[in-house]
Amino acid sequence: MAASLLLAGAARHTQLARAATSSSQQEATIQALTRAHTAVVGIQVTAAAGARSAETLGAKRAGSGVVIGPDGLILTIGYLMLEAESIQIMTQDNRTIPARAVAYDLATGFGLLRPLLTLRGATPVPLGSVKDLKPGDALMASTGGEDGEVAMTHVVGTRPFSGYWEYFIESALFTSPPIDNHSGAAVFNQRGELLGIGSLVVSDASGEGRRMPGNMFVPVDLLKPILGELQQNGVSRQSRRPWLGLTSSEQGGRVQVVRVSKDSPADSAGLRAGDMVLAVDGDRVGSLEDFYKKLWARPSPDGEVQLTVLQGADQKTITVKAVDRMTTMVKPAGI
Repeated sequence: MAASLLLAGAARHTQLARAATSSSQQEATIQALTRAHTAVVGIQVTAAAGARSAETLGAKRAGSGVVIGPDGLILTIGYLMLEAESIQIMTQDNRTIPARAVAYDLATGFGLLRPLLTLRGATPVPLGSVKDLKPGDALMASTGGEDGEVAMTHVVGTRPFSGYWEYFIESALFTSPPIDNHSGAAVFNQRGELLGIGSLVVSDASGEGRRMPGNMFVPVDLLKPILGELQQNGVSRQSRRPWLGLTSSEQGGRVQVVRVSKDSPADSAGLRAGDMVLAVDGDRVGSLEDFYKKLWARPSPDGEVQLTVLQGADQKTITVKAVDRMTTMVKPAGI
């Protein structure tokens, strides 16, 4: 009988200890996520006159960013600040602060900003990693500005991502359900560590050809190796690569040109929407990833590229004089 009472008492003690531990963990999670959200700011950008990017991104842009440095350094998605003339930061206490561009990285898609006045109440967030995430893990997505909010989302998975705008990363984070105000949004794990920066809304976050609306986030794992380089040079070495000026899609194992940017190398060479790209310098391509990797494997961003294309019923070899895209854009003050 005494033994039974002792066992019952021990069991009750264990339950209480677990409840206390669970409560303590929940409180720690709430505090971590609250701190993380206070580091998220709104961003408003006006593009410079004559900016090429205004055609597709608009002259006025709005999104979010997150403070990652003790000096107020802000990480955002690069297309927001592309060819910016003016940049404004909206803080959580409703202040509007001017900022300057620090870096724009074509290869990853990240952008860095620094406010010109002191940010109050924003503690820099630690950088986490997507490596240990599992499908179904709960994450917090956070946005800034007047419509800033937090929302819970879940991990769908990580996988390579090819963008139609001559963009590829080896690992992108996909989540669902989606948040609409995704540009530069921050996504955090339950420890309040930053995992990624919002880039896109996607219709199939699973990548399996079924409808699953979600978001693509650029993982901060890609930032860590180049952060110092970006702050010093305004760009990473991997961003100095050939650019043609094509918007493309993948169709049945072929790369199809959807749009040709005006006055781009592809436009000058005579490429047209509807063309099928079959090979780069004689090497056949069957996917966007394959196309980009063969194009970017060239030792210099400037130089002639031989594209084998199908224009209508005619197969042609077209010579394109590629350029370093960073030289074609209006640089924001600071870079």
